[in-house]
Amino acid sequence: MTDDNTVGEDIAAALTNAFPEREIEEVLPAGPSWNDLNETVRVEFADGQLVFLKIAADGDGSRITRECAVIDYVGTHCNVAVPSVITSETTGHPPYLVTAPMRERSLAPQWAELDKTERMTVLRQIGSALADVNSQEFDQHSHIMDGGADGLILETGSWTTILVERIERMREIASSDRFEKYYDEVIEAVEANHERLNLAPATLVHGDPAMPNIFRSETTLGFVDWEITHIGDPARELHRARSQLLESRDLGNDDQLVTALYGGYRQRAGSLPDGLDDRKPIYDAVRFLGTAGFFDKVVEFSDDSPEEVATWIEAEMNERLTAIQ
Repeated sequence: MTDDNTVGEDIAAALTNAFPEREIEEVLPAGPSWNDLNETVRVEFADGQLVFLKIAADGDGSRITRECAVIDYVGTHCNVAVPSVITSETTGHPPYLVTAPMRERSLAPQWAELDKTERMTVLRQIGSALADVNSQEFDQHSHIMDGGADGLILETGSWTTILVERIERMREIASSDRFEKYYDEVIEAVEANHERLNLAPATLVHGDPAMPNIFRSETTLGFVDWEITHIGDPARELHRARSQLLESRDLGNDDQLVTALYGGYRQRAGSLPDGLDDRKPIYDAVRFLGTAGFFDKVVEFSDDSPEEVATWIEAEMNERLTAIQ
C-alpha cells in the first residue's frame, strides 16, 4: 500500500479497499476541480501501472452508480471513447470508481499548442461526438439512476422539473452563498418558461463538455466524467459546449470556430438541435450560475478586487435574467 500520511484519509481507505495487495508508488491530484463533493487522484503502482481513482467525498454513491451505468451504455451504443472501468464500490466508505487512463490525450493541455486550423478540426470532432451522444433518444427527460449496456434506469419528469433539480444540484456544490438569491431567480424564470422548455427533445447528454473532460487523438475523441449525464435538451448541451470551449476563452464571437463546432454537430446529426436559439437566453442564465456560485474561486483567479468581481457578476446575471422573455 501507500503511506497514509501522504494522502487524505478517504483516498487511503479507497485504495486499501480497491487494491489491498498492490504496492503504490505515488498518488497525485488528477487536476483542478471546483466540485468539492468529489476528489480524483492519479495513482501509480510500483510496477508502473497507472489508474485514476475518484471518490465521492460526501459519501453519496449514487454518482458512482450513474457514471458506471453511463460508461457501459455509451461504450456500447455510441461511437465515442469512454474510460475503462477497473473496479468500483458504491456502498463503501467512501464510494469510489477506478478507471484506466484514456488512450487519447486530454484536450486541456493540447489547446494552447494548436493553431487555428487545428482548433477548427478539433471543434468539428467535438461537435460530431456530442451529436453522437445526443443521437440516443428517449421518450421523456430523466435523471439516470442506474443501468448498463442493455439500457438505463430512469427517473422521469418534465424537462422543466429535471432542469430545476439540476439547478438545485448546482446550488449544492457551490462554494459561495454570496449570490444564492440568483438560484431562486433563475428557477423562477425557468418555471415561467415551462412551455418553451418542455418542447425540447429528450436525448442523452454528457452534461459537462469542458476541455479537461475531452480526450482526443488524431482519429478518436471521447469524454470522461459522466457522473452528471442525464436525459436532457441537446440544445443545452451544444450551448454549454460553446460556452465552455469558446466563450470562456473569449472566442465565442469567432465565427470560424463556432461554425466548426456547429458544423461537426450538423454533419453527424443532420441539423442543429431544435430550439437552440429560442432557449438560449434561459440557458445563458443557468450557465452563469456556475460563475456566481463560485464567487470565491473566481476572485482567487482574477486580477480584480472582490468588489469589482461582485459588481461584474451582478451586472452579468441581471442582464441574462432580463434577456429571458
